[in-house]
Amino acid sequence: MSDDLVLAIDQGTSSTKCLLVDPAGGVVRTGSAPVPIRYPRPGWVEQDAGEILGSVLTAAASCLDGVAPGRVVAVGLSTQRESAVVWDRTTGQPAGPVLGWQDQRAQPICDALREKGQASRVREISGLPLDPMFSAAKLRWLLDETPDAAVGTIDSWLVYALTGSHRIEAGNASRTQLLDVRAGAWSPELLDLFGIPSAALPTVTPSAGELGRIGAHGGVLAGLPITAVLGDSHAALYAHGERAAHGVKVTYGTGSSVMRLGEPSNDAVCMTVAWNDELAAEGNIRSSGSTVAWLADLLDRSPEQIGAMAAGAASEGVHLVPGFGGLAAPWWDDTAVGLISGLTLGTKPAQLARAAVESIAHQVADVVDAMGPAEALLADGGASGNDVLMQIQADLTGRPVLRARTANLSALGAAFLAGGFTPSISYDEFRPQPGDAAAQRSAWRAAVARARTPHLGS
Repeated sequence: MSDDLVLAIDQGTSSTKCLLVDPAGGVVRTGSAPVPIRYPRPGWVEQDAGEILGSVLTAAASCLDGVAPGRVVAVGLSTQRESAVVWDRTTGQPAGPVLGWQDQRAQPICDALREKGQASRVREISGLPLDPMFSAAKLRWLLDETPDAAVGTIDSWLVYALTGSHRIEAGNASRTQLLDVRAGAWSPELLDLFGIPSAALPTVTPSAGELGRIGAHGGVLAGLPITAVLGDSHAALYAHGERAAHGVKVTYGTGSSVMRLGEPSNDAVCMTVAWNDELAAEGNIRSSGSTVAWLADLLDRSPEQIGAMAAGAASEGVHLVPGFGGLAAPWWDDTAVGLISGLTLGTKPAQLARAAVESIAHQVADVVDAMGPAEALLADGGASGNDVLMQIQADLTGRPVLRARTANLSALGAAFLAGGFTPSISYDEFRPQPGDAAAQRSAWRAAVARARTPHLGS
């Protein structure tokens, strides 16, 4: 029916956004709620599962306020990935902190497996490098603290809390490092390596279908069916529609996800499940938007001010390598450190601002280079609204950047899949301009090499 609407819930790292979407892809109403993040120790990143659920209910209530009952026919869910959740099997209440995707406390678990020579086997089965960013080691850490609990990722926690079903969507499951990515099922060998009992894990389900009906405790959502669940990066790729078959999707957020359909050609990037049984190659960048936020805090400016400073300056040989917790794709080097190089007595905050913005584009270019040929970059996410960044990205990669004119592509992708709508997105195009991209890329790679060998100095 033309009057039918789908509610998309996009549960992200710092907030939950809700969009009410019609069959043409139009956004009828929106709602949002913040989600606190805590950093109790260096390398520890925590959230609260109850607060995350509360943000979903608050954002949904705001979005649906005044909407006639019966107009909303389905819910689509897009979530942050790799974050690990633990809850009590009996009460259903959170039994520990949510370990965020950036959390590094499980590094010793990964190190122990690497010392036993298991890194290649983990990669072979899961499609992912042995790294604490993924959920498996974090889930082991939580179970060490709370034995006999139920565990899952953000999508499985929300589906459980709203419907009572302990399920996990295939794409999110592929980010746990416990899934046999080609078989689409939990790997007994990986469960044994990480010490995860199968009884603690949710059941792997497809990305679309009857995934549960929300109970009375769901407030304004009560009675609605969840018909699609996707990881946020996967949902954004889905929203790009037919263009996704020929381009590389780049989501510019706190970190960045660079993803394309099809299996990867090398180990510089990961193999993951895009949705259902569709495989994709992905490179993850730990710090992109968070780099600008860090510099803004350091300089007592806003991220918007950092962007404005960058637009009017040149980096003048300054490079900022944001190895705050090591470097992810394509390096996968957890020993890398954060580094600023090329400083002179003439360096000003504007040069640092420009270097911070350029670091985002350089890291994306590193992953795109590792992925191989691509017709264009399909850009979305908050930082993609920065015209300067988009032009730098086109220049460094030598490829056109097509920026989605519609915001919130993760939410829209979940809505399109949940409602069976055909994605239709329009774009702004940034074409590569002549310049010294080769020299800039060479200087960046030299800075990365220094960050990866900090004992050599700068």
